[in-house]
Amino acid sequence: MKVQFDEEDEAFRQMVRSRIAEILAVDIRGRQRRILSSASDLEDQRRWFAALDAQGWSVPAWPVEVGGTGWSPLQRFIFEDEMYAADAPEFNWMGSHMVGPVLYTFGSEAQKARFLPSIRNGKEIWAQGFSEPSSGSDLASLRTQARRETEHYVVSGSKIWTSGAFEADWLFCLVKTDAQGKPQRSVSCLLIDLKTPGITIRRIQQMNGEAHLCEVFFDEVRVPVENLVGEQGAGWTYAKFLLDHERTTSSFVFWIKRELARTRELGRVILRGGRPLIEDTYWSRRLAIAAAEIEAHEWSVLRVLSEERSDFPISAGASVLKVKGAELQQTITGLQVDMLGDQSLRDYGGSRNPPSTDPLWPDVVQGRTSRAMAARAATIYGGSQQIQKNILAKLALGL
Repeated sequence: MKVQFDEEDEAFRQMVRSRIAEILAVDIRGRQRRILSSASDLEDQRRWFAALDAQGWSVPAWPVEVGGTGWSPLQRFIFEDEMYAADAPEFNWMGSHMVGPVLYTFGSEAQKARFLPSIRNGKEIWAQGFSEPSSGSDLASLRTQARRETEHYVVSGSKIWTSGAFEADWLFCLVKTDAQGKPQRSVSCLLIDLKTPGITIRRIQQMNGEAHLCEVFFDEVRVPVENLVGEQGAGWTYAKFLLDHERTTSSFVFWIKRELARTRELGRVILRGGRPLIEDTYWSRRLAIAAAEIEAHEWSVLRVLSEERSDFPISAGASVLKVKGAELQQTITGLQVDMLGDQSLRDYGGSRNPPSTDPLWPDVVQGRTSRAMAARAATIYGGSQQIQKNILAKLALGL
């Protein structure tokens, strides 16, 4: 593998960088720099997705026939890299990266016609209903039931740790449709309108001051049969397909690279003894070590994108990226908090506050501690480190 981008790649990067600079509103970029964690402001996210959709860039990884760009995997990598570097809001991840691919691969023609356009333009926001109070990474142990009654499924049960459910329009939900069957053949996928009677959403207060995670309760919720994705009992297959997409994306390489850039910026603006922190040997050494690990992680992602020949299945590679990406989220945000010292204790109150004009408290300082707290969960969500390492032990080491 050639560890560099060629002239054509760099020309594409410059084109993307220039266009993003033209269509990304200044106020959105400013708020994105001040958000407390990885969750973008919903209003800004909708505006940004509409701008991307107008450009034809909102779902670059989708097939061309359903609105994709036709870009190569490397071009899509460059696009997302530049988008994060420009402080643009994050993708409507759940819709564009996860639900969309499941629907255009397994959904009915009616489901594709109904949902894919609203995912592309950002008008409808999705959440994922997988984890339950007694079922996290072990999806086969789900207890939320959906019984068939003529033209509806009647859903009862609950979900937990559902990111953004309080502001989402739809839920991509795993339910049990056969209480007696084998676990892998008893799970189905339903598309549930979160405005349906019988649904209660309760936000969960997080230690960083946010409440982005939710509990979702279903009390005899009636879901039309046409909202079943694919075949009844095939939800396990669709969930594995979706999670493979998530775990590849969960390398978080673009987010980590952006936080590395902000860490360097912190090193330039924080002074100790009248000198920028980055000039201190201790801090420059820690920053260099983190940068080297992040660059190695980036090239691991690129090896996967280049379809480099491997003796291991793709699921093993996806798990490696998930494990290392989670660790690096904690490494880089922890370094930021360490660099800030006492300044890390200040509460900023949210991204819609006016930008700071105090040179002692520049925008890059805001939200660092909150992000570090949120990053503690990176080794749990999307499949915990322990589960990922068990997958690696089986698929890569044959244990």
